[in-house]
Amino acid sequence: MATLEFTRRYAMAHRLLATKSAKCAIPHGHNEFVTVRLEPEHRFQFSDANSVAPFDVVKKRWHQWIDEHVDHALHLGEADPLIGYFRDNEPERLSQIMTFQGDPTTEALAACFWLKLSAFIADDKLPFILREVRIEETPTNTVIINHTNFDPRTCGLRAGAWPWRADMSINDF
Repeated sequence: MATLEFTRRYAMAHRLLATKSAKCAIPHGHNEFVTVRLEPEHRFQFSDANSVAPFDVVKKRWHQWIDEHVDHALHLGEADPLIGYFRDNEPERLSQIMTFQGDPTTEALAACFWLKLSAFIADDKLPFILREVRIEETPTNTVIINHTNFDPRTCGLRAGAWPWRADMSINDF
């Protein structure tokens, strides 16, 4: 079975309030890499196309979402008071804020990426199964989400939140 894997780089900023870390409570940024691994629903067989689906079809929405909505977004927990600041003073920037239930950790981001890419695959009726989402936050910190450590059915994210939807959203404003 041929596995498809592709990587995208993006810049982001976040702050973590629930962790009580003075260092992480200050908004700070990372240049991150997200790598996703997909397996086709069916085994490879030689044909005219020699592909389960063209690579561009598989990657198109995902890369568009990363490049146009995730790149340079500010990641905040839904209860972060900075959201109120942006609502009151810079509402035009709300579309650049990615929100999370709780702190916007790399673990939460990987889970949201899993849900969003799964929604894209289902919406486009692509013949793939998502096997892994890997986020390299720094050269020494990587988070990996897969079927052994993440179950979307029991992950606790409320129904209808932006990661579940096959649109370009990064928040529920």
